[in-house]
Amino acid sequence: MTTTPAPPTRGEGSTNPVRIGTSGWQYTDWRDVLYPHGVPQRRWLHHYADTFTTVENNNAFYRLPTRGTFENWRDATPEGFVMAVKASRYLTHMKRLHDPAEPVARLMDAARGLGDRLGPVLLQLPPTLRAEPDRLAACLDLFPDDVRVAVEPRHPSWWTDETRAVLEHHGAALCWADRLGRPLNPLWRTTDWLYLRFHEGPAEPWPRYDDATLRSWASELGPADSDAYVYFNNDPGGAAVHDALAFTALTSDAL
Repeated sequence: MTTTPAPPTRGEGSTNPVRIGTSGWQYTDWRDVLYPHGVPQRRWLHHYADTFTTVENNNAFYRLPTRGTFENWRDATPEGFVMAVKASRYLTHMKRLHDPAEPVARLMDAARGLGDRLGPVLLQLPPTLRAEPDRLAACLDLFPDDVRVAVEPRHPSWWTDETRAVLEHHGAALCWADRLGRPLNPLWRTTDWLYLRFHEGPAEPWPRYDDATLRSWASELGPADSDAYVYFNNDPGGAAVHDALAFTALTSDAL
């Protein structure tokens, strides 16, 4: 059974030291779930930021927005709001991390439009990309020192000491990921901050998460992990909104 707390106001949501949000915000089936009837789509991000302190921008994965668009998103959100940016699939899926200099530079030039709203960059690797630690290291070398990077490998060949050493050396976080209540990767702590993604819950209605699973993850974070970014990617039907609110309540109590 799942429960959904009432949405917090902006002030209430900001008291939680763990940043919790959703992967994206522009979903039409979130009308009357997060966005009241009559709120125009151009105001959705502003309205989203009344409830959550962070969002993962996965639109950038499919087509990199212009710097001006990032600047508009900066202006639509309050001080203290953080937007994580999923790196373009051109870098991760088409070039498969080969020759990363130009796509990384282009990504950062655009994303810098967020100013102080810029959060971590997520490198989600294709599930068919086998471990290439040297290639990953060469890519991570190109990110500015002041930009956090999380890496979500999806082929089991990556789970080696060499991969872990590359992430630790570059101060990059291994992205923790859940599907159906199970971690998809080893729960390595490769830096002093965490990045966690929820892809699909085991509860009804699909793809919701149940309270027991969320409590287990809240316990996994623990009091020391206040510097964490958590995103719910189970967007159909507004499931991500409900579960992000529930996880916010759980971690507010635990931390």
